[in-house]
Amino acid sequence: MTRILDRFQSALFSPQARTAVLAHALLIGAGALVAALLVAAGGPLYGSAAFLVLVFGVLILRDIRWGFLAVFAVIGFLPFATLPFKIGFTPTFLNVAVLAVYFVWIMRVATRRDRELLASPIGAAVLLFLLVAVFAFANGLRFSRPTMTTIRNFAELVLAIGFFFILVNTLRTQRDTELVARLIMLAGAAGAAIAVVFYVIPDTTTIRILNALGRFGYPGGAGALRYIEDDSANPMRAIGTMVDPNVLGGFLILMIGLTVPQLVSPAPLFRRSLVASFLAVEMLALYLTYSRGSLVGLAVGLLVIGVLRYRKLLPLALVGGLLLLLLPQTQAYVARFIEGIQLQDRATLMRLGEYKDALALIRRYPWFGVGFAGSPDADLYVGVSNLYLLMGEIMGVLGVLAFLIVITGYLANLWTAWRRLLTCRALQRSEGSQCPARFDDTRQEALLLGLAAAITGALAGGIFDHYLFNLVYPHMSVLLWTYLGLGMAVVALSRPQSSGNL
Repeated sequence: MTRILDRFQSALFSPQARTAVLAHALLIGAGALVAALLVAAGGPLYGSAAFLVLVFGVLILRDIRWGFLAVFAVIGFLPFATLPFKIGFTPTFLNVAVLAVYFVWIMRVATRRDRELLASPIGAAVLLFLLVAVFAFANGLRFSRPTMTTIRNFAELVLAIGFFFILVNTLRTQRDTELVARLIMLAGAAGAAIAVVFYVIPDTTTIRILNALGRFGYPGGAGALRYIEDDSANPMRAIGTMVDPNVLGGFLILMIGLTVPQLVSPAPLFRRSLVASFLAVEMLALYLTYSRGSLVGLAVGLLVIGVLRYRKLLPLALVGGLLLLLLPQTQAYVARFIEGIQLQDRATLMRLGEYKDALALIRRYPWFGVGFAGSPDADLYVGVSNLYLLMGEIMGVLGVLAFLIVITGYLANLWTAWRRLLTCRALQRSEGSQCPARFDDTRQEALLLGLAAAITGALAGGIFDHYLFNLVYPHMSVLLWTYLGLGMAVVALSRPQSSGNL
């Protein structure tokens, strides 16, 4: 059987067109048979899903960029959708898309289509963080036995971190980095548009749609809708297909941060009018989440690029802030924000209690945390609305330090690449010499600053929430490590042609 599979894989990636076409035809025929059986057994819905999986599977085998499209399409539209069967656990669409990318990349390496594996200036730090996570997981087995869900969630985290290395080794041209950036922006616009539509249509219609999505593992019923302080007498909070309004807020920090520089860049990746429409729907969706931490995080990210480069964004931000403060429609939002600052509302008081308990748990298990399976002590629990405290609970102080080393190295490399770009541009103007970079500097400058704004904003938002490290939200982990990998790929392009490493 192994020999047969090896031969089939070789045929799929054969340099001879006729052999590859025959192998793909055989794969399509087998998939069509499976889809027909699914239609007969489960109805047209599952059959259609199987057909889409088949089509994307074949496309991904031919070009890994289709895999990236599948990953970001799932993240933007249905990040929690599950397949209608179990294999010890219920796989999600995201699991399938990510594993498909892994499979194709491994096959490319095995068949020597990618002959050189590239390192990265922060690759060792990322590997260190991964090793600390694995050790924390193993160390936690001393305290409690993990469930299948815990094992599955940890495996998703490992795959998300590994996605960094796939991107570093795959995105080797300006065309590739820009393609992934475009796919991310489209996913952000799609996710925001869904959230706005779900918010403005009648609640009964939203509930009906969520009930229909229940076939794919989504929570349904009126309980799926979210309100401020979980009180239906208060304004509803936008969730879209992200399940939680704060997760949607964190998702939008990453998307808006990456997209905003395109609005003022001399060479945007989309038409400026389209970029403006993306940002309009994303900002509206962010407002409708009523997520104060996400708003603060976004403000920090935009302030970074406004101060560094795009000064014209600062007046726009000021106008937006004044509108938020003065418009009658936004006064409930402002009042909630003031309550949070004054530590008066229930949500803020609950967070303070979580912080106290988290610090107590970290003091008991300071170095490697309690692992991923839960707290060994009955009087304390794992779970806090703070990225760094949650990481400290699970992976200890060493895990937090490893993460901060990764982030510091990442931002330092973005800064260095941006300064190199400015230096080259100054030399071109003064001496007419050519910069040794391998990209269009105006486009890549917007990408560098957008990635810096997105990560800085998300990390600032992480002070108030945990979506970047909460294993219940694997799509956010994939996005985080995607941004880090994409950023390092862009940094690599800013180096001279003779440089061989990322």
